Amino acid sequence: MSLALNAKFEEILEPLGGQSADFFLAAALYLAHQLSFSAARHLANLSYEDFAARLREHFGTGFHITDEAVEEDMATVKAISTL
Repeated sequence: MSLALNAKFEEILEPLGGQSADFFLAAALYLAHQLSFSAARHLANLSYEDFAARLREHFGTGFHITDEAVEEDMATVKAISTL
């Protein structure tokens, strides 16, 4: 599938750098829970630290952690600590 960027988006994204469209698409899919953090940063062609920094810069958060993920991690820790 080939995508064509609307010219109005090009005008908005131009000051943000050459790969800003890749970042914003990857970030939107990450924040919509369609991609993992790792997959999104790879698609944006950014390091872990750079992707997190740009998320904080543009969206006010570096990571989006769900309640379910926290509960699962807590259950894992509890299970490990009882061994």
